[in-house]
Amino acid sequence: MPVTIKRVYDPPSSADGERVLVDRLWPRGLTKQRAALDEWLRELSPSDELRRWYHARPNQWQIFRRKYLKELAHPEAEGALRRLYLLAHKRKRLTLLFASKNETHNNAVVLKELLEGSRKPPTGTGPAAFRAMRNRQAAMRRQ
Repeated sequence: MPVTIKRVYDPPSSADGERVLVDRLWPRGLTKQRAALDEWLRELSPSDELRRWYHARPNQWQIFRRKYLKELAHPEAEGALRRLYLLAHKRKRLTLLFASKNETHNNAVVLKELLEGSRKPPTGTGPAAFRAMRNRQAAMRRQ
């Protein structure tokens, strides 16, 4: 299950596979037709508060990443996260779309890492589930 990330403003390609937008806000100036989305999982985006915090502190990537993973562990994100795992395992290719100008440090990067490092969706929340997810990610990197 290859997972790629791509700016939503880049032209769609047949190699994209399933195209999923993972931003809370609709990208400015982009029509739905031009976006060519298969799905929009806005529940997986960082909260407005976290998004604004990171926008003001772009050099705080590791802190943003940690806070974002905590948000993904909340029950509100559970259904959308489960849907993302299902899409990733059902399709040959999945492309996570984002609008940020920063192509290396954004929420789609975190979601891609999560998909590549986990064999199944987290079943719980809290420190134990987070630690288990990190252990799976580390094991995948060692392979």
